[in-house]
Amino acid sequence: MQRISEVMTRDVRSIAPRENVRRAAEMMEQLNVGALPVCDGKRLIGMITDRDITVRATSAGRMPDQTSVADVMTSPVQWCFDNQTVDEVMQRMGDTQIRRVPVVDHDTKELVGIVSLGDLATRHSAQVDRALEEISSPSQPDRSRFH
Repeated sequence: MQRISEVMTRDVRSIAPRENVRRAAEMMEQLNVGALPVCDGKRLIGMITDRDITVRATSAGRMPDQTSVADVMTSPVQWCFDNQTVDEVMQRMGDTQIRRVPVVDHDTKELVGIVSLGDLATRHSAQVDRALEEISSPSQPDRSRFH
């Protein structure tokens, strides 16, 4: 069985929860990504996506320079260990309807990478088709923390 460590993207950049949303958007633009892991030191505590910024900050009228990443990030975050199988992680991605999963070292519990549907598609196209179908099923947004 192939392990996530064999297909993940390494050298992933993260952002601190105290940084502001503007900095997160700038990093996403510089790195050409739509999501950043949020780490407190080396500990993964959340994810912030371009969608989080748009839906939880911009649409709520929050100022990007005055809104912290912690205020709009997704937490708790779905993650996987670097030694988990690709099949396990793809199943979880489908079950939880997520397209990217931060990867944590099994021993140190520190962020070591990220795996996306794109990473998996290059190696497991039939299984990714099934996972994509599950991930793309419509779901209702959770707005409970913003009212």
